Amino acid sequence: MKKRVLFVASLFLATATFAQDGLTSKKGEAYLPEAGDWSIGIDANPIINYAGNLFNGNTFNSAGAGATWFAPNMAIYGKMFKDETTAYRGMLRIGFGSTTTTNIFDTSSTVTPVELTDEMKTSYNNIVLGGGIEKRRGNTRIQGVYGAMIMIGFGGSSTTYDYGHGFSDDVVATWTDNFTAGTTTTSNGPRTTEMKNGSTFMLGLQGFIGVEWFFAPKVSLGAEYTWGLAMNSTGEGEQTTEQWTLASPSATANSLVTRTTKTGKTSSFGLDTGISGANISLNFHF
Repeated sequence: MKKRVLFVASLFLATATFAQDGLTSKKGEAYLPEAGDWSIGIDANPIINYAGNLFNGNTFNSAGAGATWFAPNMAIYGKMFKDETTAYRGMLRIGFGSTTTTNIFDTSSTVTPVELTDEMKTSYNNIVLGGGIEKRRGNTRIQGVYGAMIMIGFGGSSTTYDYGHGFSDDVVATWTDNFTAGTTTTSNGPRTTEMKNGSTFMLGLQGFIGVEWFFAPKVSLGAEYTWGLAMNSTGEGEQTTEQWTLASPSATANSLVTRTTKTGKTSSFGLDTGISGANISLNFHF
């Protein structure tokens, strides 16, 4: 009985403490954002997942997949507060990169090795810009947030191939036909020398609603759901191949023949919720 009384008293004390106004710290620091404040947010899902796994030894804990609409958890996003109840949101992602894969193989049929190296290089670019407005409600450290954002994205990628074994009439070339598996083929082609994917254009418009809890002065944990539309369009690409063959029916000798063909284009449209699970963010105001 005594333990129950102590438990109820502790619970009441914790509730009373939480229910206090508490909009300023003991040092007089404001918990909530003010006019002119800026904010930077990071995706908190990985942190929460790691903490859960750390405490119970489970590697499969998850608070949800996080934000997947235009991959905002892969972007830098922030806010600028017009006043205590209105903020302008912005997001930016500028990504460039390349990956090089090599395959080294032996073409000799004798004791003396003949090593050749084929190389595949893939490069990409991805740019996403977004902006919107946020409104908030609440008189405590738990704030309700809602608003809308528009996002525009551009992207593209290409792959080039460099082969160590050239074509000729004397020797049939051996070259990598699958860089992932590291397999080769021996033939006069055709083999791909360049693949250019079409440029991608993305457009999204979404509404969001959620809550933000300020557990420390100007530091908050937020959770949001989104709903809206997204359009994605990828234009025609190009594939370039080379082959050791007759350039025309009237040709009398083989030569290196290069051909470029068009690849198909794609487009998509969706009207749906923008996340799987909850988009949980850790936000810092200053």
